[in-house]
Amino acid sequence: MYSFDSRVRYSEVGPDQRLSITGMINYFQDCSTFQSEDIGLGISYMAARNRAWYLSSWQIVPFHFPALGERILVGTWPYEFRGIYAYRNFTIQSPEGEYLVKANSIWFFFDTVTGRPVKPEPEDLEGYEAGREERLEMDYAPRRITLPAEYMEGSPVTVMGHHIDTNHHVNNAQYVEIAREVLPEDVRIRELRVEYKRAAMLGDVMVPHISRQDGICTVALCDSEGLPYAVVWLRTD
Repeated sequence: MYSFDSRVRYSEVGPDQRLSITGMINYFQDCSTFQSEDIGLGISYMAARNRAWYLSSWQIVPFHFPALGERILVGTWPYEFRGIYAYRNFTIQSPEGEYLVKANSIWFFFDTVTGRPVKPEPEDLEGYEAGREERLEMDYAPRRITLPAEYMEGSPVTVMGHHIDTNHHVNNAQYVEIAREVLPEDVRIRELRVEYKRAAMLGDVMVPHISRQDGICTVALCDSEGLPYAVVWLRTD
């Protein structure tokens, strides 16, 4: 497992003084990015080859939301490579090794010139293969999220500069941050799933299609034609 130690910062917590779900995603993204950089397969390597790893889906299950100042260990490892896809687990643990958060993710390899997925070459995986481990024990959900037939429209969100990352499209965590805004502040998220459909770019307008039923909130962030950029599924208490 690749890991780094941290301490929950004030900038990462919500009104309840606990690590936000967006903060968790940022920790996970940082952890996998640190690993890629440390093994020589980071952003510069990918840019030189016109390649990138794009996220297809998240499943995040928090058991405990770490509090402000709490010390944590963030970890990740790939457990399978299949065709254009890579499968990667993430965890947040206490210093004593207790699981605070478990997560699964699916990624695909992408040619940034042709705009199409492409199978990685052996040299693109060699550094990760050395750190491959068994799949984390957790209840795995399907990658695809079923869209409810009935929904209400939320206020449109225009993609701004602060939403954009190094791939020049909306960062994975920002979709979740936008979807989280439709929930009351005091609602605790027990499970998060995200299916990324296509990248939203600077100036695009996303219209939330919001469905709620029996503790489940599904937010599809759609264009003006109703086609989703991302679908966010939230199980709450």
